[in-house]
Amino acid sequence: MKFKLATPKMSFLWRRRSSVVKIVLLLSAVWFTIAFLIYSEDRHTRTDHISNNIPPPQHLVEGHREDFDEFIQESHNNLHPPAHVIKNSNLAMKSSSSQRKTSSSNYKFNAQQQNNDDGKGVLAAPADISPDAPGELGRPVVLPTNMSSEMKKAVDDGWLKNAFNQYASDLISVHRTLPDPRDQWCKDTSKYSEDLPATAVIICFHNEAWSVLLRTVHSVLDRSPDHLIQEIILVDDYSDMPHTKKQLEDYFKPYPKVKIIRAQKREGLIRARLLGASHTDAPVLTYLDSHCECAPGWLEPLLDRIARNSTTVVCPVIDVIDDTTMEFHWRDSGGVNVGGFDWNLQFNWHAVPEREKKRHKNSAEPVWSPTMAGGLFSIDRKFFERLGTYDSGFDIWGGENLELSFKTWMCGGTLEIVPCSHVGHIFRKRSPYKWRSGVNVLKRNSIRLAEVWLDDYAQYYYQRIGNDKGDFGDVSSRRKLREQLSCKSFKWYLDNIYPEIFIPGEAVASGEIRNLAYGGRTCLDSPARKKDLKKAVGLYPCHNQGGNQYWMMSKTGEIRRDEACLDYAGQEVILYPCHGSKGNQYWAYNADTKQIRHGSSEKCIAINEGKTKVIMEECDVHKEHQRWQMQNYDPSKY
Repeated sequence: MKFKLATPKMSFLWRRRSSVVKIVLLLSAVWFTIAFLIYSEDRHTRTDHISNNIPPPQHLVEGHREDFDEFIQESHNNLHPPAHVIKNSNLAMKSSSSQRKTSSSNYKFNAQQQNNDDGKGVLAAPADISPDAPGELGRPVVLPTNMSSEMKKAVDDGWLKNAFNQYASDLISVHRTLPDPRDQWCKDTSKYSEDLPATAVIICFHNEAWSVLLRTVHSVLDRSPDHLIQEIILVDDYSDMPHTKKQLEDYFKPYPKVKIIRAQKREGLIRARLLGASHTDAPVLTYLDSHCECAPGWLEPLLDRIARNSTTVVCPVIDVIDDTTMEFHWRDSGGVNVGGFDWNLQFNWHAVPEREKKRHKNSAEPVWSPTMAGGLFSIDRKFFERLGTYDSGFDIWGGENLELSFKTWMCGGTLEIVPCSHVGHIFRKRSPYKWRSGVNVLKRNSIRLAEVWLDDYAQYYYQRIGNDKGDFGDVSSRRKLREQLSCKSFKWYLDNIYPEIFIPGEAVASGEIRNLAYGGRTCLDSPARKKDLKKAVGLYPCHNQGGNQYWMMSKTGEIRRDEACLDYAGQEVILYPCHGSKGNQYWAYNADTKQIRHGSSEKCIAINEGKTKVIMEECDVHKEHQRWQMQNYDPSKY
């Protein structure tokens, strides 16, 4: 076969077509290059803009980024704008677990990964919204055991300054999601009033950790209907850490609802709260601590109760945020507790009484509570003012929660725990703040409280402080307020609101419990603080000074000191929280034989020959070391 050579005309057309193809390919390459550069520059600019709006953290500014390279990269890759920007873009963030891909694993560091970069440290305000990010859905952050020396120092510094693991907190997004702890009954929004009042949320702080304070505020903004938050008032109680100054103001500039009020001297929690209240005209005041996280749907149930009755003071269920891992621990409505107090005028929690449970068809309904913990609550502003707000003679903190609880009930109001509202709180084991020494402010505040509100029952508190009242100031104006409000008696409060409390004056016996063997100079002796519970009851030479040797026997057979009871379950006699169900805590005293017999075991209390240990034995009237003298025993009180 012969092939013809192309004619000159055909060669020209081929070369022209080839040139066109080359030009098209060249233009395409140029276009993609320009588009890539524009995209890269735009992405870089947006990321820099967001990052520059987030001030650096205080303790991670230098030199610790190498310990969490993976976390930093994740944070940079998932930065998102503040919540108000997202809302304006109709991209509302949802914190419900049903809208998130969940992970069952806890977040742990890979301490082996290193990254020698520019040393800027982790992001001050982490904004990672990945479902697997540290702390998401309330999961714990577990630090590695093989920390570098620099990382360990940073962790230790955080504990020292804050009394919680600031390092772990700084790794968690300030917008982190939480599980929805509400019962299904709570999620029916039709049960809430359509015309709810707006509230001012007042958050007092002193040198609060950066990430924790921001997360508190963002949890309010992110999980509250916008129209129900009139403003958030941050009251700075004379902080001196740099991040609480201009850095904080700059951060919240894009958030017009957040206002920062600064005290001119150290005021303490009570006066700081009053300062915050003086800067708002919102119809409802909501107080939160500065280390909290509001859970989904937290606000509406509180405001609904106040909308229905302005004299109702309401508290959310306070869930625990672990101080080490920042894990969010919550319980459903079946595990809700209510507040009480003991005769040391200390707040305590106890189970919802049966009489209260009978008032309700559903465990998620609001329940009456004799007292409040005091850190987290909502109250109608006018009712708060009518009650005289807080006693301005109270100093710093302590006792204000009981004062507000007593006068709410005694002066025409109602105090409730609302199981449909959940707020997490970091419970610290110590206070990281320093106060002037030499003044027992809690004792002074408690004496003022007792003088105004406890009537004759104040004697039970005074007995515990040796009747040493000291200088508690002038309370005449507070007594006058109580008279003007026609408040009820404290006896009415005990009979109707807190009949479960043990009244010392009704004790069958009170004072020391002395063993009559081996010289008759040995008494039951044990401290009864919370940390002493579940420990064996001890012995000590009798000293007639009360204290650890002051016991009371109730009409129902409890041997107790306030809320701690002698309990025997077959091993040792221990102190255990009183439960009122007899059983292991039921004892019977025989004034003739001087024996103390345990109800369920039928054994008697005795002491060993060395007078060092309380023992339980088969009852024998002939054994002297089973004989006891109960001080002030009066069988007529049975």
